[in-house]
Amino acid sequence: MDHSNIRWGILGTADIAKGQMIPGMQLSRYCQLYAIAGRSPEKAKLFQQLFGFQHAYSSYDDLLNDPDVQAVYIPLPNDLHFEWTIKALKAKKHVLCEKPLAVSEAQAQQMFRTAEENGVFLMEAFAYLHSPFIQAVKTKLDSGLIGQIKYFESVFITGRRPETDIRLRKETYGGAWYDLGCYPLSLFLWLLNAEPDSVQAAACFSDKKIDLFTSALLSCENGMIASLDCGMVLSDDRLDRFRIHGTDGAICSPYRFNQSGQTSYTVTCSGREETHTLQVPNNYMLEADQFSRCILFGEKPFVTPDFSITTARVTDSVMRAIGY
Repeated sequence: MDHSNIRWGILGTADIAKGQMIPGMQLSRYCQLYAIAGRSPEKAKLFQQLFGFQHAYSSYDDLLNDPDVQAVYIPLPNDLHFEWTIKALKAKKHVLCEKPLAVSEAQAQQMFRTAEENGVFLMEAFAYLHSPFIQAVKTKLDSGLIGQIKYFESVFITGRRPETDIRLRKETYGGAWYDLGCYPLSLFLWLLNAEPDSVQAAACFSDKKIDLFTSALLSCENGMIASLDCGMVLSDDRLDRFRIHGTDGAICSPYRFNQSGQTSYTVTCSGREETHTLQVPNNYMLEADQFSRCILFGEKPFVTPDFSITTARVTDSVMRAIGY
């Protein structure tokens, strides 16, 4: 067996696989694009031709039954994450599953239990958390530079999806919070390492009972407040940003989630502003590298089970609050 890289199988031909994850894997030093599976044999063959997969399967089960597949990436619709992650784990495949990993805390807990029982790794695919930009901001916060954090704000709003978009279907757990809200929420949990004691939320719904815009207000025991907004309501473009205010200053950025290339954040402290600019590699490459190193060299998944379970638990509270 070649120990220099991991033979990956991709379970599905979603846009995020085509446009983001597979190109990131092509940049990775540890990834071998071994197999692609799709419900459409024609689409699977097209992916094979585009990216050079060794095998193309017309069913997900066929890919999981291939003993040479070591790890699986799952970009399927939200309602299929639990089913196919469990199947892949039971087939002794390591799994990198797109966010949201699960649509409930109970699902997430069962998924990680199944991974442990089968001796394989499972990680939720928050590619942006692997960015050195996010790590740099967290280092500033952890240093105490802006004092005790009092207010956190993060926004992720995109254009309106077409009515045919799978993210506008209730049966696939679509909607703004599941699709977009997990970004501001995970950013808050990651940077501040604080789980809220109180969750309030409100949403605007479509005729199909899908939240098109959701606003959540999280309160922590130490008095910190987080305001998280997400939506699919703009006429075009998208709006991403975060602001963190402490007793001694603030950190703000127009950061676009999963941005690569040049990006910056501004620290305001003692009446002075200082802008820090970083060059950021492809986040999907970083994610693929890290998960592959877990398998090859025994690293621990960067996005931990506890983090994903906490994210799912707070999401449960948000969804209850808006009556989803």
